[in-house]
Amino acid sequence: MRDNCPKLKPAFSIITTLFIIVLMSSLTVMIFDLSGKVVQETTSQYRKEQAILYAKSYTEFAIMSLTAQSCVQTITANIDGSTDEVKRGQGYRVVVNIQYLGNDNGCPNFVTDVPLLTPSSRGTVVMIDTYVHYRDPNHPNALNAATWASDPGITYHRRTLQKL
Repeated sequence: MRDNCPKLKPAFSIITTLFIIVLMSSLTVMIFDLSGKVVQETTSQYRKEQAILYAKSYTEFAIMSLTAQSCVQTITANIDGSTDEVKRGQGYRVVVNIQYLGNDNGCPNFVTDVPLLTPSSRGTVVMIDTYVHYRDPNHPNALNAATWASDPGITYHRRTLQKL
């Protein structure tokens, strides 16, 4: 009877070892999954912060352009890639729309004839709408470069009123 007992111990050790290996591999898979989600969330947060900074920068660029030349209406730019690359999620598309407000704006072709609250106001007031469009490169439309009208992706909007 004593000879049979030592034969059971190696079998129990193998089962225990296999159980620990399965447990550790499951834990490793869960850690990799969590790590991937953290990387994806960090990338998403980084792209949003970049869009905010680009919106601020292009708003200031629009104000600089308005002081250098009169009656600018639209500024469009692709950042970090061509138009198709931006549509695939590899960059940013910036569109700045400028509307002139006030009684004495001096731009007859692009006038938004909205009187200001004070009729005695002098100078030009502009409303600058800055849109920064970008897409997630892992989005299903990233491969076919869908148009912005059919799939706008993610858009950050900034509106600024500026007196010139």
